[in-house]
Amino acid sequence: MEKSLTSSPETNLQASLGVNAHSKMYIPSLDGMRILAFIVVFLSHTGLAKAFPGSFGVTVFFFLSGYLITTLLRQEYDRYETIDFKFFYLRRILRIWPSFYLVLGLGAGLTILGLLPGKSLLPAFLAQSLHYTNYYGIFFGHGFVAGSWVYWSLAVEEHFYLLFPLLYLALRKLRVSSRRQMLIFWGLCLAVLLWRCILVYGFEVPELRVFCSTDTRIDSILFGCALAVNNNPMLDTQQHYSNKLWKYFFLPAGIILILFSCLSRSPEFRQTIRYTIQGIALYPVFITAIRFPSWGLFAVLNLKWMRFLGALSYSLYLVHYTVLFAVWKHLPQLDKVLQAGISLLISFGLAFMIHKFIELPLGRLRKKFSQA
Repeated sequence: MEKSLTSSPETNLQASLGVNAHSKMYIPSLDGMRILAFIVVFLSHTGLAKAFPGSFGVTVFFFLSGYLITTLLRQEYDRYETIDFKFFYLRRILRIWPSFYLVLGLGAGLTILGLLPGKSLLPAFLAQSLHYTNYYGIFFGHGFVAGSWVYWSLAVEEHFYLLFPLLYLALRKLRVSSRRQMLIFWGLCLAVLLWRCILVYGFEVPELRVFCSTDTRIDSILFGCALAVNNNPMLDTQQHYSNKLWKYFFLPAGIILILFSCLSRSPEFRQTIRYTIQGIALYPVFITAIRFPSWGLFAVLNLKWMRFLGALSYSLYLVHYTVLFAVWKHLPQLDKVLQAGISLLISFGLAFMIHKFIELPLGRLRKKFSQA
């Protein structure tokens, strides 16, 4: 059905979603942004969370996923006036699950053999396998393979993939304008913010409850969806405001907001409005990065090697934390910087093998579904 969305072998993140560098729908800068987001998460997990807040890296992942998925759904509906859910979910399964279950299974096996610290309990393993890691972690909080807690964010995305295409199709069938679609998504983001405030100020829930629940973090994805449906910098040629205003006012303002959100140490702020501020601040960052890929530092994001690293970002995200735990266990005598460097190299090696032997072959299979 979606032959127009992908016309060559899939070689990067956008290709995994049906967009590749050789098609008309290649979206510049996003692969580079994704690898930068991973680096932030990695550095946070090495013990530098105060300087590199991993939560912001995850927020970027969420925003990017919402933007890309909605852009593709929008283009499919514009062409065919429908969305083929069977092929949509088949592509999602082929993209996410093979690497997901491989890394999870290997981690559990290494834990059982004593090569990783801790224990792998069956209920936690089932929670991860069935994509409710986040809620299991909130209520039980133990039994995960060392380093596999990162699966909580994948659970949020899986819940999004399950529900959002249905909502989007309903809006399109009802002929809701793109602007009203955007307002609806913003309204949902506002509702999530209010829900976080109720949980934090009214019920004083633990921070983990807000940090990783789908019902409290889905707005980070919905902000990306809102950008995709209205004034999409890739699909909508007519943009508001001048180029100079985007480059020299909105972009700096977005960066300042992001820095402010990361520097504030108030627990209540972190649990409530921080995610909303970051979602709003990412708008000018994404718009300028996509519209002006050769301008300033954005040119770096579009270098060939950055796009290649972007292709590895999903596998890197899956393996890196478990690798860190393994290095900490077996090489405790090394300096922390050296431990981090070794972990990063091992993670890149594992991610490259997963990409070469799993993601690329299955990418060719996904292409067949795109051409059906």
